[in-house]
Amino acid sequence: MNRTLSWQLAKRYFRGKRSANAVPVLSRISMVAIAVGSGALIILFSVFNGFEFLVKDLYKAFYPEVKISAAKGKFFSLPEDKWKAVKQLDGVQQMAGTIEDNVLANSEDEQIVATLKGIDNNYFKVSDVKQYIIDGRDSVSSYPSATAILGMRLANQMGADVNNAFSYIMLYYPNTSMSNPSLDPASAFQSLKLKPDGQFRIQDDFDSKYILAPLSLVQTLFREEGKLSSVELKLKHGFSADDVKEKIATLLGPAYRVETRYEQNKTLYMVMRTEKWAVYAILSLVLLIASFNMIGALSLLVLEKRKDIAILKIMGAEPATIRRIFILEGLLWSLSGGGIGIILGFLICLGQQYFHWVKLQGSFIIDAYPVRMQWQDFALVLFTIMLVGLLAAWGPAFRATKTEDPSLKSA
Repeated sequence: MNRTLSWQLAKRYFRGKRSANAVPVLSRISMVAIAVGSGALIILFSVFNGFEFLVKDLYKAFYPEVKISAAKGKFFSLPEDKWKAVKQLDGVQQMAGTIEDNVLANSEDEQIVATLKGIDNNYFKVSDVKQYIIDGRDSVSSYPSATAILGMRLANQMGADVNNAFSYIMLYYPNTSMSNPSLDPASAFQSLKLKPDGQFRIQDDFDSKYILAPLSLVQTLFREEGKLSSVELKLKHGFSADDVKEKIATLLGPAYRVETRYEQNKTLYMVMRTEKWAVYAILSLVLLIASFNMIGALSLLVLEKRKDIAILKIMGAEPATIRRIFILEGLLWSLSGGGIGIILGFLICLGQQYFHWVKLQGSFIIDAYPVRMQWQDFALVLFTIMLVGLLAAWGPAFRATKTEDPSLKSA
């Protein structure tokens, strides 16, 4: 009964007419401030989610779901029996062997240090590079001529033309078998001639760095026949990368390092999450500042309703009942403002998704700010609004239990 009474009085104070004082003004200001803050949280969270999803999608091209590499050293061998055992594990869909290292790339126009990555026939089934190939072929071959796929920016810097049959690049790698290169400088480097046969465009980190070439040719160039620098895995849908990683690590032992996509990019993921939580902390402070208006408005409301409070006390209302009235009042104010803000934030994000209102200037990947809404963000903002309302209402609600009406007291 007391709870019902508290709720009914809180709704009445929220909807009822107020006297000509500062309570209506302060309450409306606080609700508008909370609406702006909550709407901003929804929008910024959704934009951060959009960028995070975009970056993760781009990085999937060169960072597999699970990666096996050597615990020590640069190159390693994976015996056939262990390869088959890993491939037969639950959750493993495809495996691809790769080998990569830095090389000196030379063309008629330029000399650049690039990363040469040797790939096998399954590589494009494991990675997402193929969808980003914008020109030329989407495969590499060693016969009849050795071909390669380059990042667009690297190809432009070197003047490599995938449509020119006479265009080529020379790759040089140190000959580690030479004990004294100064005696025979010509033999100090291994070389490989490749024809540019395709271009990919993902982002500058990859476009200005990578050259993809047949695995066997790269192994020969590095003098590491039969060896790899990594084995990349694609998992079946619905399987956890962490679970598969644990199975592989148990199977292969400590001589191999097994990493999920998150572990391969810890710094990137930590930065993105830290930025998101930093924005949440800043806007939460804005909401707390907005609650100061609510504290003032509720304090004035307590003074305005002194007679009602005194009557309730005479009727036998407990302090908890009176306190609950003003706590519910604070929650109604915060939820009203926050609810309006959440709805507006949702509508703005929805409009950005479909109509691309805010453009990204100079972007070659997307033309507008990406937006991705998640229900967890809405739940967090709603919880934050309720917490702010409770914190703002607690002080005035506690003071309400100590309030007395002088007119009734004198009577």
